[in-house]
Amino acid sequence: MLGEEHPHTLASMGNLAAIYQDQGRWKDAEVLQVMVMEKRKHVLGEEHPSTLTSMADLAATYQNQGRWKDAEVLEVVVMEKRKCVLGEEHPSTLTSMANLAATYQNQGRWKDAEALEVVVMEKSKHVLGEEHPSTLTSMANLAATYRNQGRWKDAEALGVVVMEKSKHVLGEEHPSTLTSMASLAATYWNQGRWKDAEALEVVVMEKSKHVLGEEHPSTLTSMASLAATYWNQGRWKDAEALEVVVMEKSKHVLGEEHPSTLTSMANLAATYQNQGRWKDAEVLEVVVMEKRKHVLGEEHPSTLTSMANLAATYWNQGRWKDAEALEVVVMEKSKHVLGEEHPSTLTSMANLAATYRNQGRWKDAEALEVVVMEKSKHVLGEEHPSTLTSMANLAATYRNQGCWKDAEALEVVVMEKRKHVLGEEHPDTLRSVTNLAATYQTRAGGGMQRCSRWWLSTQRRFRVLR
Repeated sequence: MLGEEHPHTLASMGNLAAIYQDQGRWKDAEVLQVMVMEKRKHVLGEEHPSTLTSMADLAATYQNQGRWKDAEVLEVVVMEKRKCVLGEEHPSTLTSMANLAATYQNQGRWKDAEALEVVVMEKSKHVLGEEHPSTLTSMANLAATYRNQGRWKDAEALGVVVMEKSKHVLGEEHPSTLTSMASLAATYWNQGRWKDAEALEVVVMEKSKHVLGEEHPSTLTSMASLAATYWNQGRWKDAEALEVVVMEKSKHVLGEEHPSTLTSMANLAATYQNQGRWKDAEVLEVVVMEKRKHVLGEEHPSTLTSMANLAATYWNQGRWKDAEALEVVVMEKSKHVLGEEHPSTLTSMANLAATYRNQGRWKDAEALEVVVMEKSKHVLGEEHPSTLTSMANLAATYRNQGCWKDAEALEVVVMEKRKHVLGEEHPDTLRSVTNLAATYQTRAGGGMQRCSRWWLSTQRRFRVLR
């Protein structure tokens, strides 16, 4: 017998916690990791590398539960102690900086994340070399942050470099190479370049099947990503066929309550929604919401997303009060858990405003949309796609109140900025041209005729696997 505090015992506990993590059993993992961390502090000291690793592992579990602040507190300690003990350029120090940057990302703190990621990338290049896998990972992380800021071209430039170097260093079928291809496809996806995205995603899916097997989680993710691209091209049946396979295989491999299984169900529900199959969507979304409440907790970001998705299904059935009841809860919990300026909180406010708009409650909608627009400008920047969406939504509310000048002023800005940021042929740019044309047409008709359909610019759900 080695005893409860022997390094081998603690290592085995850490390994079991990692298995729980892979199964999405965050609470079970957390219990073990807290024990390991405390015992290592006692036996090895607070600055021992193994102690710091156990703190980083616990922080990762907090992250997976959406407990960003708890994760951040630990990650700052790990980063600072590693700088002191190992030095600022040690690979483990750079990893701790990257982990903290990821937590900033999840809080929507893009600039804080970017600042760390640039340092990690530059130091990795200097210490490890430009083609080292860890350097390529750091570049990919920075590209993801650019993507989240709507800086598609910056993200694309890095993504192409990462993909090409990964092919050269690791080979065309290495899992990291396939990840780099999937990330570049996501950048194309965000630019509305569906065919470019699809071409890469088909390759990733086929190679993943060959290398990892048809039921590997990464293969299932690649199938879900391709389904999302089909989804955005309006190819609902193609998307549905893939999503049903992903869902069934996820249930078999990961279990019915695993977070990834629940995500696959949510994605299939979204596809049902877009086919107007509201009841089929609702059935799945209720299951997802209830299971996430049970597995992740009522305030976990993924639980809130599932509530928002169900609200969207109610919304599409004209069940405004049912939608509103859920959306108020999502908004309030998002403010509490994520903060008032987090992008997901702003989305929840925009969704509630859209529900007010559909009830003819223009002033309630306007009040929320002004806040969303101003906060988006402050947090994301004036040219971020989400900021432009918030402006388009406010313009729609002005339009519905007959405030043509106010609507026109916003729509002109949205159209010009989308042309600059997204390109003239991006679907969102074309939509903004349509909206402005509708405003001109209605004004020309004396302001009495409402167009039969206004585009709702808010994206009312998340394709979570993207």
